[in-house]
Amino acid sequence: MATAKKAPAKKAAPAKKAAPAKKVVAAKKAPAKKAAAPAKKAAPAKKVVAAKKAPAKKAPAKKRTVNAAFMKALTPSAALAAVVGAAPLPRTEVVSKLWAYIKKNKLQDAVNKRMINADAKLKEIFGKMQVSMFEMAGLIGKHLK
Repeated sequence: MATAKKAPAKKAAPAKKAAPAKKVVAAKKAPAKKAAAPAKKAAPAKKVVAAKKAPAKKAPAKKRTVNAAFMKALTPSAALAAVVGAAPLPRTEVVSKLWAYIKKNKLQDAVNKRMINADAKLKEIFGKMQVSMFEMAGLIGKHLK
């Protein structure tokens, strides 16, 4: 680093002798730089105007159709009919009525809300005293025809 600082100092000494000639050249170029400066300031103004264009609008999303298999009415078994009723229902309605029964009888575990504590009716359907809400849908499928 020390040698790098010394080298520019030696070059600067001869430059002082030629300085008056460079000042004359620099003085002639100075007005040209001033004229160029306003042109540079005008360019960003144009960019700002171009950036305010409205974004392109997207086409509206297509509405999803319901799978017919979900809406097919299925007959519940005798054990499931004791909770949701004997009338044929789509699988989605069976799950909704089962959740209504669970909430009404406060069968959801207080600590872990994902777990359902079975009463006497639900024990016949699930086959065990406690199931997770994700297991429940699979266990209901065995009771629908």
